[in-house]
Amino acid sequence: MRILLVEDESAIADTVLYALRAEGFEAVHCLTGGEALREAGRMSFDLAVLDVGLPDIGGFALCRELRRERDLPVIFLTAQNAEADRILGLEIGADDYVTKPFSPRELATRVRVVLRRAGGNGNGGTAAAAEPEPGFAHDPEGKRIRYRGQALDLTRYEYGLLAALLQRPGAVLSRAQLMDRVWGDALDSGDRTVDTHIKTLRAKLREVDAEADPIRTHRGLGYSLDNG
Repeated sequence: MRILLVEDESAIADTVLYALRAEGFEAVHCLTGGEALREAGRMSFDLAVLDVGLPDIGGFALCRELRRERDLPVIFLTAQNAEADRILGLEIGADDYVTKPFSPRELATRVRVVLRRAGGNGNGGTAAAAEPEPGFAHDPEGKRIRYRGQALDLTRYEYGLLAALLQRPGAVLSRAQLMDRVWGDALDSGDRTVDTHIKTLRAKLREVDAEADPIRTHRGLGYSLDNG
C-alpha cells in the first residue's frame, strides 16, 4: 500500500514516515501541495495524509484536487482545538482526522483502519495489493523484518535468528551454526536457547498468519526457513 504524506514540518514528517514504514506501508513525503499534485500525477496512492495548514495550496483545496479524478481516502492533520477545520474536513468527505500533537503509531493504526474500511484498495490500485504479501521482507540496515506485509516486533536474538535463516532460505542450519551466527561468544547459552527462540518466533509468525509455519524442524539436524 502506498501512502502520500503532505506535511511541511520535516520533524513531524520524519516520525510519521518511520511509523508508516514500520507497519509495512510504502510512504512518499511532500512538503507542499504543489509537490503532492506532481507526485500524484506520476504514481497512484492508496491513501493521503494531508496537513490542513500547508503553505501553498492548503489541505482542503489539495484534497479536492487529488479527488478530482480518483476515489482517494484522506486523513487530515489539524491544529489543536481547530474545531472549524475538523467540521469542514468532515463536510468535504474526510475519512478521519488527527489533532496535533499526535502519536505517529496511532496515526499509522488509523491509516490501516481507513484502508480496511475502504476495502483496502484506495484509489484503484491493483486488487492484489489488498492481499497479504507473500513471505518475508528483510531490511538489514534498519534491522527490521516484515512477514506477509506486517512488521514483526522482534527481540535482538529473535531478529538475529530469523535473519540467519533468511540468508539461506531452504538450507538446513544446525543449532551449533545458529548459535555461532546469532549468539557468538555468549558462552552461557546452549542448544535449548535456539529451540526456545524458535518457539517464540513461531508464535509471532502465527499472529500474522495462523495457518502458516515457515520454519521447518529437521529432527537431529536443525532448522530451515521456507520464504514462500
